[in-house]
Amino acid sequence: MAKRNPKKSNKPTLQEQYQSCPRANFLKRLGAYIYDLFAITALLMLATIFAVLVVIISNKMGIINLDAYKDIADYLANNLIFAGYLAAVIIAFYGYFWSKAGQTIGMKAWRLRVQNSDGSNISFTQSLIRMATSAFGLGNISALFKNTNAFQDLWAECEVVVLTKELSSWKGFKGLAFMEQDKK
Repeated sequence: MAKRNPKKSNKPTLQEQYQSCPRANFLKRLGAYIYDLFAITALLMLATIFAVLVVIISNKMGIINLDAYKDIADYLANNLIFAGYLAAVIIAFYGYFWSKAGQTIGMKAWRLRVQNSDGSNISFTQSLIRMATSAFGLGNISALFKNTNAFQDLWAECEVVVLTKELSSWKGFKGLAFMEQDKK
């Protein structure tokens, strides 16, 4: 009996599909940025509620004294630890989503993905570099020019691409581990 050769498909691997996506333009980036502002605002509200509860409990236990302040809001507004805490929440939000899935909530809605040039997820260090060099979104101005990276993407050695509808709806991207599995 003759052996059958399995047919090789001409379908590109997952890694090749991610690599072939075009770079995101300024307007798509701006749309995702605005969506993310809503998500960050909600997250910061929850973080503030938690901080208020901590202050109330600490005041009741005698750990802190609020007599010098008008109210809890005045105490938090004059507290550098609270400002650092809110900054850490923002850093954790972007760092987690960019390094684990390549997309924030806003990027998912606009079918954008931050990735390395080989299609893999960026590292947490790269996400920190992106945040530090983004100038609160102003680094995206360089994306006004066709097929160029934003300032923060150049520094972090990554790119933001526009996904196809198929890639955007695919669940479970975990980086190169799945790409290697796709080759088998």
